[in-house]
Amino acid sequence: MALSSALNAVLASRAAVNPDKTIRKARASAYPHQLWWLIASFIAFIAIFHFGSWAVEKYSARQRSAQRPASTHRASWRRFPLALVNAYRVVAFRWTVKVGQWRTLTFAEVFITCAYIVALYTWAFVNTTSLTGDKLNVSYWDNRAGVLGASQLPLVVALGTKNNALSYITGISYDKLKYIHRMIARTVFVLLWTHGITRLVVLSDPGQYPGWFIPLGIIAMSAFTVLILVSLRPVREKVYELFYYVHVLTVLIILLAAYFHAADMQFGFYLWPCFIIWGLDRAVRLVRLIYYNHLYFGFSAASNRLDASVELLSPHLVRLRMQRPPHFRWTPGQEAYLAMPTVSKLIIESHPFTIASVDGRYALAGTQQQDAEKNASETGSDDGTTSYWNELVFLIHVREGYTRRLANSATKGERVKVLVDGPYGFSPNLDADDAVILIAGGSGVSYTLSTFLGVLSNVHKGKSKCRKVVFIWAIREASHMEWVDKTLAKALELAPSDLDVAVRIFVTARNDRSNVPALDDNESVHSSEDTNPSKSRPSSLLNFPAVQVAQGRPDIPALLGEEVATNAGRMSVTVCGSHGIAQACRKALRIPMSVTLEGGPSVVLHVESFGFA
Repeated sequence: MALSSALNAVLASRAAVNPDKTIRKARASAYPHQLWWLIASFIAFIAIFHFGSWAVEKYSARQRSAQRPASTHRASWRRFPLALVNAYRVVAFRWTVKVGQWRTLTFAEVFITCAYIVALYTWAFVNTTSLTGDKLNVSYWDNRAGVLGASQLPLVVALGTKNNALSYITGISYDKLKYIHRMIARTVFVLLWTHGITRLVVLSDPGQYPGWFIPLGIIAMSAFTVLILVSLRPVREKVYELFYYVHVLTVLIILLAAYFHAADMQFGFYLWPCFIIWGLDRAVRLVRLIYYNHLYFGFSAASNRLDASVELLSPHLVRLRMQRPPHFRWTPGQEAYLAMPTVSKLIIESHPFTIASVDGRYALAGTQQQDAEKNASETGSDDGTTSYWNELVFLIHVREGYTRRLANSATKGERVKVLVDGPYGFSPNLDADDAVILIAGGSGVSYTLSTFLGVLSNVHKGKSKCRKVVFIWAIREASHMEWVDKTLAKALELAPSDLDVAVRIFVTARNDRSNVPALDDNESVHSSEDTNPSKSRPSSLLNFPAVQVAQGRPDIPALLGEEVATNAGRMSVTVCGSHGIAQACRKALRIPMSVTLEGGPSVVLHVESFGFA
């Protein structure tokens, strides 16, 4: 009799279970996994493509020809695959869409954004018809939206770290992944607020939850809202330090509150990986910081010699020079995070700057260059020429806050303590290029100068097949040439004789003719023996026939059009400057397929942008 009563009770309880609830829970559990399989498949596709490109570049770099390839001007269908690749580059990375006043997206970024939003919201709202036929039933998608949003937070955290595996798998530098980081964060933000508002307004029943459950969700989303507001580009540019501090604090609040909120619903396993990812990144950075700066922590007399010298080159630019820490190696174009305890407000604060110099592996003059560096270090008589080959040199654009305080230290002639963390970022491999075009605006020369020195070194050592290098630099005043004139002149002096080198400098300020002869704005100035430069003119640089100086802004479409017309084989264009310069390069390199089919160059564009990521 008792057994019969118990069986009836079990059957009655099963009959009372809402069949919709069982389906909802199953889908809320399965759909985040399906979304992650899609994301993992896309990452794997990019990784395979990256590995294939790397293998082709390595093979091509070894096939160094004694002659420069020539354009046939005859269409050949055998070049169709190459023309198709170039067409893909044009569509994906050179056609752009303007978004508001502060952002321009490439078609590749637009595609990734749209694809992610469609995927996330499709899984959030698909199959939401109840068994009674009620379409878009809120009880089906409300909880699912929260679970899907929580499942994406580890990806958001991973994309925001400096040492993330995705960069090494895909070959995309961490700073270029920041757009994806922000895009996913903002997409998830909207989905989580959809979940939160619906839960509070439509399905509000506080009695079914623990007393702390809803407040934790509100705290997490409130912190998320603050983070989204301060991460907007105008805010980041004007008050970057505020964004930096708020970002660190709000992320900690979001993850802690979200974890305990989700753990009550048995979905906390999506959140705890965030702490591991963040902790591993910080641990790696701490170990590297101690390893590269261990002499500072020895408290010996030698630590004083490690302090960096800072020089105010102009009201808007500081040059920072320091000894290269032991075992610190980098490739041209990489950046390092600099922590300056005597400059920053917080000891943990650090900011990234491009390394304008190259390390000893790229020295052009062999042991003679190394001896010069050693003598300069011992006597203190170095004029800055040799420092770009072995010291760490940074050209830092002065803004507000951190860099403004650094400029004040330079004005006072103070030396500063600097802790180096890095290097970060991936340098483009230019060894397989027949022609290399480098374009910089202002302090963007930090990136292109180190790249230029690296190309010269690799050609000299037979590691690169490059036959032509064009260095284009737009500056506001002619006196800005003095930032790098001696180093550039030294590089030209030591450049391989079989390498065609052209340096074109454009002075954009129309009222600045102190160092540029009075010629028409579009007329180039070639240095020669008849030139009578003023004392402030960098004559050491202008003594080279390869150097041209012009008054006015560079006509980038004309300059790049000329290079496309006169080169064949593989040509790379590397640009570091303002948004306007980058856009001009993209527009100028929207090359039709017919150019490649007729023997024109296969063009690769590398863009390093100014501003805050």
